[in-house]
Amino acid sequence: MNDAFVIEGGVPLQGTVKASGNKNAAIKLLPACLLTDQPVVLHNIPDIVDVRVALAILQDLGAEVTDLGGGSWRIHAARIEKTHIDFQLASQSRASFVFSGPMLARLGHVLLPIPGGDVIGGRPLDTHIQGLKALGVNVSLNPQRNGFQMDADPIRGGGYILQAEASVTATENTLMAAVLAQGETVIDNAACEPHVQDLAHFLNSLGAKIEGIGSNRLKIQGVKNLGGGEYRIGSDFMEVGSFIGAAAITGGTIRIQNADPHSLGMIRLVYEKLGITWEVDGNDIIVPANQSMAIQPPLSGRILEIKPLPWPGFPPDLMSILVVLAIRCQGSVLLHDWMYESRFFFVDKLTFMGARITLCDPHRVIVQGPSQLYANPHGVTSPDIRAGMAMVLAALSAQGVTTIHNIHQIDRGYERIEEKLIGLGAKIHRV
Repeated sequence: MNDAFVIEGGVPLQGTVKASGNKNAAIKLLPACLLTDQPVVLHNIPDIVDVRVALAILQDLGAEVTDLGGGSWRIHAARIEKTHIDFQLASQSRASFVFSGPMLARLGHVLLPIPGGDVIGGRPLDTHIQGLKALGVNVSLNPQRNGFQMDADPIRGGGYILQAEASVTATENTLMAAVLAQGETVIDNAACEPHVQDLAHFLNSLGAKIEGIGSNRLKIQGVKNLGGGEYRIGSDFMEVGSFIGAAAITGGTIRIQNADPHSLGMIRLVYEKLGITWEVDGNDIIVPANQSMAIQPPLSGRILEIKPLPWPGFPPDLMSILVVLAIRCQGSVLLHDWMYESRFFFVDKLTFMGARITLCDPHRVIVQGPSQLYANPHGVTSPDIRAGMAMVLAALSAQGVTTIHNIHQIDRGYERIEEKLIGLGAKIHRV
């Protein structure tokens, strides 16, 4: 996994690109296929590393996995042949934890290694485990296997569950376990992101009984079993937000097909504060050239502050992209990611390229622009999925040639990113 991107910056992007399926939906719907012994077909699944890991885990557990082509997969978990998740596979993706809900609902037992994933700060599993315990699951640490031993006989409705935080993964995992539980479960302070809604709609299409989809209260009436079915996941608004940024930062004009504009409401409001906007054409959006790229200060005259919030607030995974966009904007902005204390630990790479960024503390940076970026002759490293994509945007706008190492991190969340950028005229190649 030593691939790198070599990018020559300064080329305005032009053309059309098609949005991929939602990464965070795909890596949850795939484990959900374990909840039924009937075949399931999923469409619009992105070809990314995290999806390949989820497919490998399914196969390792005994499910039949068939590539139908064009982003469509057939999953048939007629039998599950073991109750432990492979350690090496689980270590590659944090989403491996959501195999626990379906496994417990289906078999009543699972041995789950401590999951891997991005290093963007403390990401405790307390809320995830709290939801399972409310469903009657016994959870204990297994030091010999460096993971969690979970048992439930049987899974039973948890009544009323108040999540300590609106955790996406905890909501999804509890939801998957609850659909086959005996009795009713109500999850309050539930996450309601588009990928959470996708999961709930998918489960209902298989015969689950979930009410309140899209709200912060989910009511689940347990059923005895689920059937088979077919489902298409929505587009990845993180990828769409990244391509909007790529167009704006290079001064180009691009059309993003299948962008699902209805999912971009708060993203649009925040991007407009940086002087970046777009037009809607059906299910596509068009990002025009000649964006103002000027930070709009609040009426109070204080420095603009942007911070993420649970859906429908601004998504935290686009905060890294905002850092790079703000570098090229006129004015100053305070970016405050209160969720993850290591989100901004890549900004030193940008200051070496000419950015004016002050790291106030682990959660906050002040960006002053506009600054011209210059290629770092020593290259830069991609620390996680979103910071890696932010570095790609920085390289696209920089003068000179930038090498980005450790792009395996980017491949985890972005489908064929260099091919899509080449299609828009970018000078990028993989080595």
